[in-house]
Amino acid sequence: MQFGVFSVGDITPDPTTGREPTEAERIQAMVAIALKAEEVGLDVFASGEHHNPPFVTSSPTTLLGYIAARTERLILSTATTLITTNDPVRIAEEYAMLQHLAGGRVDLMLGRGNTGPVYPWFGYDLRDALDLTIEHYDLLHRLWRQDVVDWSGKHRAPLQGFTATPRPLDGVPPFVWHGSIRTPQIAEQAAFYGNGFFHNNIFWPMHHTQQMVALYRERFEAHGHGSADQAIVGLGGQVFVRPNSQDAVDEFRPYFDVAPVYGHGPSLEEFTAETPLTVGSPQQVIERYAAMRDHVGDYQRQLFLIDHAGLPLDTVLEQLEILGTEIVPALRREMAVGRPPHVPDAPVHAELVSAAASGSSDLLADVRGS
Repeated sequence: MQFGVFSVGDITPDPTTGREPTEAERIQAMVAIALKAEEVGLDVFASGEHHNPPFVTSSPTTLLGYIAARTERLILSTATTLITTNDPVRIAEEYAMLQHLAGGRVDLMLGRGNTGPVYPWFGYDLRDALDLTIEHYDLLHRLWRQDVVDWSGKHRAPLQGFTATPRPLDGVPPFVWHGSIRTPQIAEQAAFYGNGFFHNNIFWPMHHTQQMVALYRERFEAHGHGSADQAIVGLGGQVFVRPNSQDAVDEFRPYFDVAPVYGHGPSLEEFTAETPLTVGSPQQVIERYAAMRDHVGDYQRQLFLIDHAGLPLDTVLEQLEILGTEIVPALRREMAVGRPPHVPDAPVHAELVSAAASGSSDLLADVRGS
């Protein structure tokens, strides 16, 4: 099972000091977080994509390419690549280039984002969001699997005899996760292609997450990619940890109250009761997240948000140390207990190359372009 962290790259004043980092400081902080994630033994660092203040993550490929040059093992992912407003041709080319530079340590999480005004900024209509998601991924899928593409659709100029360059590393595209928190059609899209489904459930009660993952698993099996429990599932989460749980609550509360993604709403206690946000001791986090598979089954990827709402970098690095040395090792042991041998891990590049060469894995059907 893969464990990692994701960042949305927000610039938020520290509510305890009033200090606001510069854009340069925030970008460098994300690099430091990725390097620390590898140092403490985590598997994945993922970056969001935003094109508006207070966020700085407008160019994930640039950030991840720089991190790739400074790491050796870390899987580099997006926490959202906007499949709606990005040109699929540019996604195909930019992430294939990143894949080559990173030696295959790249995958994508596609999503629609949560900023409505981004659509007209890039020449699209918010009302077309779902159609754009479906049409753009259809094109991206072909661009990575067909050397010469003839294509026409509703929302983009047609292509005739087009070849995206560079071609995917070893002829195998990056693995794709389809991210959604509320849209059944995206779970269906992930299942249809045999791709991963990532439910970033940091805002949602577990019963909703359970329903979305169950739908994806059911449709994955219906499309012939394997049994429902072999579907590739990822979850989001958020933690803040101190040895004493009350110290964690007292320290994190002012940051929670002003967080750009959910501040000024429910109380910290209400939010932790209804969502996966866990503020407390390492043991509380271990128990909370070890229980996730009771709701969604054995899954493949768990990413934590730990660096937003103005938390200072030193604090975030302390959180990463606890996560990597105390929490994740315990979760790895817990998640391995009783895991059926036919349930796969999240695919990595070498496995995708092997599966494509052998043509023997229904689970990795997306590699073959089914």
